[in-house]
Amino acid sequence: MANPILHFHGAAGSVTGSSFLLETGGARILIDCGMFQGSKSEKELNYKPFPFVTSRIDAVLLTHAHIDHSGLLPKLAKAGYGGPIYATPATIDLCTIMLQDSGHIQESEVRQLNRRNRRRARETVEPIYTADDARSMLPQFIAVEYGEWRETVGGLRFRYWNAGHLMGSASIEVETAGADGATRILFSGDVGASNKLFENLPLAPSGVDYLICESTYGDREREEYALKDRRDRLREVVASSNSPGGVLLIPSFAVERTQEVLTDLVALMDEGEVPRCPIMIDSPLASRATEAFKKHAADLGHGKAFLRALNAPNVRFTETAEQSKALDLVRGFHIIIAASGMCEAGRIRHRLKNWLWRQECTVLFVGFQAAGTLGRILQEGATDVRIQGEEIHVCARMATLDAYSGHADASELDAWVAGREPIRKAIFLVHGEERAREAMSARLPKQVSAKVVCPSLDDAYELSPAGARLIEDRTPARIKPVVPGRPDWNNDYQRFVLDLSDRLKSVADEKGRAVVLRRLRRALDPDDVSAVEGRRDGNVNHGS
Repeated sequence: MANPILHFHGAAGSVTGSSFLLETGGARILIDCGMFQGSKSEKELNYKPFPFVTSRIDAVLLTHAHIDHSGLLPKLAKAGYGGPIYATPATIDLCTIMLQDSGHIQESEVRQLNRRNRRRARETVEPIYTADDARSMLPQFIAVEYGEWRETVGGLRFRYWNAGHLMGSASIEVETAGADGATRILFSGDVGASNKLFENLPLAPSGVDYLICESTYGDREREEYALKDRRDRLREVVASSNSPGGVLLIPSFAVERTQEVLTDLVALMDEGEVPRCPIMIDSPLASRATEAFKKHAADLGHGKAFLRALNAPNVRFTETAEQSKALDLVRGFHIIIAASGMCEAGRIRHRLKNWLWRQECTVLFVGFQAAGTLGRILQEGATDVRIQGEEIHVCARMATLDAYSGHADASELDAWVAGREPIRKAIFLVHGEERAREAMSARLPKQVSAKVVCPSLDDAYELSPAGARLIEDRTPARIKPVVPGRPDWNNDYQRFVLDLSDRLKSVADEKGRAVVLRRLRRALDPDDVSAVEGRRDGNVNHGS
């Protein structure tokens, strides 16, 4: 019997697009099928064909509902996959909401893009999938409880462990049959941080052959935040933001992060730590996800505090576009929590467009911001940004509170990996930007004996009894290894447009601006500058 082969089709060098294809015993099992986020180059992968034959996939094992792990499942089904998708009951509840919302967002954004394309005489585009596509694949979900062994095609056995990252999140233990006995593989999914408001500490088995481990915060330590410490820090941000006519904007993932922040804000107001003010949840997805959290509240830590927050008189959820637009008319200090968490889509972009240029605005980041996203660009101190084609000068104050992160930090990851010992063959580091993976791969050999591997996008490894072996001469990667997890040419282009605008504004007169543009034309097309200038001069002479 051939050794298992593991393909890394996402989250290899970046934190999005999680997708791993395991070939074993004649079966082809997909672990996660996530959407790529971040730079434009990475997001374009969502539109490209899958790097495998969808009709040959036998089963999908889903770690959790976040879109960077589940977001391309409707595309997979649309492309011909009709088999089972295994997930925990809570993950299925969240996916039922989130995947339809993802389809709706794509339809909406494509409509706007096609209006611009028609005005520019460009080709129109189709959404990756629609809300109807997402609804049609929901019957493929099959619920799996934590700790329950299941068997699927090819004699592959698997069971789910609570990863402590998100309601329903899981690490997946897999056993594959082989001539030399079973091979045990553990996919970490996203490992939860300690002191999560709703989640317990992550659990997983020890004594595996291969570990596929996330490394999102592999290069950084967060401050130790007990619940009181976190709320104290949040209180400080609210207090410093509270100005007449001001706003605290919180870009937040709609699922769990929004509910955590809301619970803490209302608790601070109930305790008199901060003045009570309007709290607006500007996200239809957050509103629907909140219903799923209410359903599972008895299983959540601090579930009662969460339910109290939902009933607070100063909390409002916006549903319609009209209700969302009306937030721009609110007077007096207020707090708006809006998706998306990395400011890449959704209503937060409208709120930022309305507020970034005002000094009375504070933007609070409460989650990881991937390279190339608007959130990371703002977090790193950009003075000018472009949103929906408009240039905006940033006067708002930026703040970050990473106590809400759903990911284990460096020391927590190290401890989690150590708890999986003995790891007999190899550890693959995934779901992390290059700096995070490099830092973690430098530390781990001092703590564990297993070989540490950092795969590139679309790499394939044979998982043999002797260890992991990179398989050469396979289908080329869809993008170069240096691209994932980094800003790309589109980020550089946007920066250049803003710099050019600043340069032209700084020039004293029209003649100076003409000189700047002439130099730019010369750089773009040296051979054509004289012709352009000749035509311009000829036109001037003819008109005089």
